[in-house]
Amino acid sequence: MAAETDPSSLASFSKCITKHLNLRFHVDFDSHAIKGNVALTIEALEDKLSSLILDTKDLKINKVTANGQDAKFTLGTAHSFRGSPLEITLPFELSRGQHVIIEVSYETSPQASALQWLTPEQTAGKKHPYLFSQCQATHCRTMVPCQDTPSVKHTYYAQVSVPKELVAVMSAVRDGQEADPKDSSRTIYRFRQAVAMPSYLIAIVVGALESREIGPRTRVWSEKELVDLAAYEFAETETMLKTAEQLAGPYVWGQYDLLVLPPSFPFGGMENPCLSFVTPTLLAGDRSLSNVIAHEISHSWTGNLVTNKTWEHFWLNEGHTVYLERMIVGRMFNEQFRQFKAMGGWKELQDSINTFGAKSPLTNLVPDLSEVNTDEAFSSVPYEKGFALLYHLEELLGGPEVFMGFVKSYIQMFAYSSVTTDDWKNYLYTYFKDKINTSLNSEQVHSISCIVIRVVLCSDFSWFTSVFVCKLNADSLVYSMNFLASEADLSSFSAADLQKLSSHQVIEFLALLLHEDPIPLSHVKRMQEVYNLNAVKNSEIRFRWLRVCVLAKWEEAVPLAMQMATEQGRMKFTRPLFRELYKFDKYREQAVSTFLKCRSSMHPVTAMLVAKDLKIDHGKTTAF
Repeated sequence: MAAETDPSSLASFSKCITKHLNLRFHVDFDSHAIKGNVALTIEALEDKLSSLILDTKDLKINKVTANGQDAKFTLGTAHSFRGSPLEITLPFELSRGQHVIIEVSYETSPQASALQWLTPEQTAGKKHPYLFSQCQATHCRTMVPCQDTPSVKHTYYAQVSVPKELVAVMSAVRDGQEADPKDSSRTIYRFRQAVAMPSYLIAIVVGALESREIGPRTRVWSEKELVDLAAYEFAETETMLKTAEQLAGPYVWGQYDLLVLPPSFPFGGMENPCLSFVTPTLLAGDRSLSNVIAHEISHSWTGNLVTNKTWEHFWLNEGHTVYLERMIVGRMFNEQFRQFKAMGGWKELQDSINTFGAKSPLTNLVPDLSEVNTDEAFSSVPYEKGFALLYHLEELLGGPEVFMGFVKSYIQMFAYSSVTTDDWKNYLYTYFKDKINTSLNSEQVHSISCIVIRVVLCSDFSWFTSVFVCKLNADSLVYSMNFLASEADLSSFSAADLQKLSSHQVIEFLALLLHEDPIPLSHVKRMQEVYNLNAVKNSEIRFRWLRVCVLAKWEEAVPLAMQMATEQGRMKFTRPLFRELYKFDKYREQAVSTFLKCRSSMHPVTAMLVAKDLKIDHGKTTAF
């Protein structure tokens, strides 16, 4: 049998696998480094195992031992994004099934891509520094030497020493705290993760944190300036958890906490077990963006419990998670709302395909990542194209209840393991063996087999027909068409127009405008005059509105777009805003200079990708 491989990992996980990590972190804000020690319990998968390789990137390795004996090690040649293989020679041989404890003493780099170190000025409280990690997809190797592949799952225990005025939390159940016996000015926090998980889900935050209980198994964490607003915004978390359990089965992770990060966090959320990270851009004050929480909750089953074996199969994580997320909101609200959210997702998929180019291999559902940085491959494609396939199969194979039964069975079958698209496809065929011949014709079967992608979806959204009879979306469509009217008709619009729409409908309305040719500047000015959209705090609305303005070449909106692109770091917002500003010839130089000025305060992944968007060499201070 061929050895298992992962194009994004250099580790020798076909020869041996990690079963457990014991982590000790000393968080040093002065040097912007974690001084670490990790003990990896590793199981041999073959006889006469005498060496192994771990993933590392930008780590200083001080010492390696195997069962307490010194072990020889070398760091191989550094690859630009895969890092350097840590090649360890054991002082003895292992037989298949035997375990060894590999202990590595090391130190992270101040440039570690998994970590962002914030100054007090970058926090809400302005008094204390802050640290957070983001390991997905392949950044854990910059924080811990490990088998940094989703093919390998392990438990972990951690002890984290931090300044005593700060609090540490991790993607695990809290297991107590004590004064650091080596330094009275520090506190040690302990954490236990008893459910096996891949390395990308290891997460840590250190800051001046407070928490509020919002449910029997949920606390919300943030700096004190935001914690009460966050508690209000996420009050429906337990209802979502219960709904998810009804759909997908028991929640196995014990605690489900939420943590609101500072604005530079690059994503909407991150599904770290026991502690989902979320962006502060969700704090709209009206609970209108709670679908992000539904998404992160859903990952507790699809992604964390059943995991893509490599990042080429990322759609298995995200497509199923979007499907489950929308089933949750459909149960909590109604079926029309589920389909309404799906329609918005289709537009995001179109945006990603337009950005990459329709023929780009990165628009494939299962892309070849042999020589691709996973950060550069990230987009809505695995989310929304994956969901589109599952929705298509739902309609072919019996409807939502029937297909959700398959999804639940799939989760039960592959829980605690990592899977490929072939694993998923074979189980789909087994589960629906009585329907394959009657519900899927040969062309459709081929489209599922050639998942790379040949999904039969009509460009006119005919498979979303019911969306168009949904009044929620119909109202938005009417408004979008009206804005294509002549200037003489603009006087008929009033503030009452948008007051009839929910936040979700306004988001859809603006998204529809973005999929038309840029609307006339006169229309944009009239919209601002009547609706005062510049004053809206909802980040999803504000983002789309500012894009509409910049595309219409409204110069008064440029400072607002620059501000939103830099005052928060969520890549969903920051990258498109910078791209639109860069296309506005008159402000291209200002867009570049603004980015260069703010780059040092951005998350390293955000900074790298925006630099590419603006055609700037990431290591330099000028454009190409």
